[in-house]
Amino acid sequence: MTPQILKRDITVPHELDAVFAFFSRPENLQTITPPWMKMTVLTPSPVPMHVGAIIDYAIKLNGLPLRWTTAISEYEPPHRFVDVQLKGPYSLWHHTHRFEAIEEGTRIIDEVHYLLPFGPLGAFVNSLKVKKDLRTIFDYRTQVIQEQFPA
Repeated sequence: MTPQILKRDITVPHELDAVFAFFSRPENLQTITPPWMKMTVLTPSPVPMHVGAIIDYAIKLNGLPLRWTTAISEYEPPHRFVDVQLKGPYSLWHHTHRFEAIEEGTRIIDEVHYLLPFGPLGAFVNSLKVKKDLRTIFDYRTQVIQEQFPA
């Protein structure tokens, strides 16, 4: 099966170092995740970011409690990091976070490659529900990022 790709791009009027510092603290993921997901970072704070860092979360997905474990596979401050799912609802989750200093501030680029398990059934569920859910989650995230980094 071919992975699905979700891309988002937002510019905030703040310096690259401050924006990267916010995103490189896994604890802040709770802030930018919709409250209905009830995300909790289970890894004790502070979580030191580096290649190989493992982060455990508890979330609710469509009301079902799930554990999610990610690893930081690439870490290049202040320009990029990648988290990959080790345990969770996807058979593939590869999320690249990129940060670019531009005249207007910082451009934040998210690119998620994901794949659901169960082959054609997973692809069908993605087309019915998951793709829309991920868009909603990232719409919420965009709104909160704009509030965290106002003009």
